[in-house]
Amino acid sequence: MSGIYDAVVVGAGVHGATTALFLARGGMRVAVVDRAAICREASGVNAGTLTMQMTRVALMPFALEAHAMWASAKTWLGHDVGVVVCDGLSLAFTEGEAALLTERAARRREAGAPIEIVNFRRAREIEPGLSSDVLIAGHCRVDGYANAYLTGLAYRRALIEAGVTLHENTEATGVDRVGDSWVLHCRPTSIRARRVILAGGVWLEKMAGWFGVHVPIKTLVNQLSVTERIAPVMRTVIGIASGLLSLKQYPHGTVVIGGGWQGKGDRETRATELVPESLIGNVRLACHTIPALAHSRIARAWLGFEAETADALPAVGALPDRDGVHMIGSVHSGYTSGICIAKLFAQQLLGGTSHLSLGAFDPARLVVT
Repeated sequence: MSGIYDAVVVGAGVHGATTALFLARGGMRVAVVDRAAICREASGVNAGTLTMQMTRVALMPFALEAHAMWASAKTWLGHDVGVVVCDGLSLAFTEGEAALLTERAARRREAGAPIEIVNFRRAREIEPGLSSDVLIAGHCRVDGYANAYLTGLAYRRALIEAGVTLHENTEATGVDRVGDSWVLHCRPTSIRARRVILAGGVWLEKMAGWFGVHVPIKTLVNQLSVTERIAPVMRTVIGIASGLLSLKQYPHGTVVIGGGWQGKGDRETRATELVPESLIGNVRLACHTIPALAHSRIARAWLGFEAETADALPAVGALPDRDGVHMIGSVHSGYTSGICIAKLFAQQLLGGTSHLSLGAFDPARLVVT
């Protein structure tokens, strides 16, 4: 141990890394611990989508501010994260999907999202490569994506520049209370801090257990795939009303295909296994949506863990009756809104206030006794 830190953040995905960065910039002495490298677990294996059309209504104000943060990342983070800001389309192929899409678009629009329903002709003007089977689409000009790999590199550099002590490839195993601070036990070291901030994604349940608190966290095992480099076939971020497709083409030509199709995985062992039927179904849906994709080949497929709480809203705030212990995570579509939530959380810990309240995300609501 090297003295007492003001805060130790356990988990260095976008939520943990953003929290640590703003705490350090606010004057705290901060350490970050992660069993892998910065933004290389769930935050490194997702599609980096920044979309209002898959964001829950309660998160919309945070998502809108986070999108603006992503778009200006080079200014406040200090490094490029490969953000592309573009139009987004959410599609309906059936009457049932059209009704669902229309209802959801209305609710999100009331929450501030610039989403409008457009007919097929207008949708094809926005995205010429669309299937002719599309009935209507939700159109949002505030969409886009970040490059998950560049994001990790950018955060690592920014954290070092802010004076954060990084313990990468270091597994935290438990805690003890010593006087007015906590000792986080790691392999191969220990870290003493006045505050512990748990930012471990699907491992938040286990981390909360170190303090005798049970916060159930559901684990999703999302499958994704990427094509070889191909000529431009799309210029928007695309989803469908059912939520079973996320589609985007990167500037260098590869197309990332996602949408929450489930594989197999165990968060304790971290082992994952692709489910061929899910991969085939996801790719077929992508080719049905953008027919030109049928002429490409899949180069790679992988899986990533995603955390979800009982009410599908984030867990952000203090653990009840555990002095100096806090939690942030399980943010649905975490890339879209998570960096705003983490920035506000850091400001809260620094004693500041915000025009957006995190009160609805208090972890106390999730504790099972």
